[in-house]
Amino acid sequence: MKVKKGETHWIIPDGYIPPLSSGELTSHESICILNCNEEAAHLLITIYFEDRDPIEKISVTVLGKRSNHLRTSSLERKGESIPTGIPYSIEVESDLPIFVQYSRLDSTQPGLALMSTMGYPIK
Repeated sequence: MKVKKGETHWIIPDGYIPPLSSGELTSHESICILNCNEEAAHLLITIYFEDRDPIEKISVTVLGKRSNHLRTSSLERKGESIPTGIPYSIEVESDLPIFVQYSRLDSTQPGLALMSTMGYPIK
């Protein structure tokens, strides 16, 4: 019997790209996706905001038996992207079970902060 690895629906409630950085590193966030399946996983990513309409259904493909580290600042649909300095949330939907992790590098101060957490899987 083949064991299912991952889930098809993930939520990351806390997103924020700092508008300023210090030193050589740029503050950024990434959605880290692992696809353990043989086939490619086709994802739809939606970005939600507090005070504006979401950026819906950003299409991403992760090849089979691969990982993909997507910087959230590179996500775009129809010319819309995530602005810096604005809180947002992320929904990831996939046609195959995957794993989703979220990481943030905050370099707004000389003492850098790195945070990483698993997304919340919806069953």
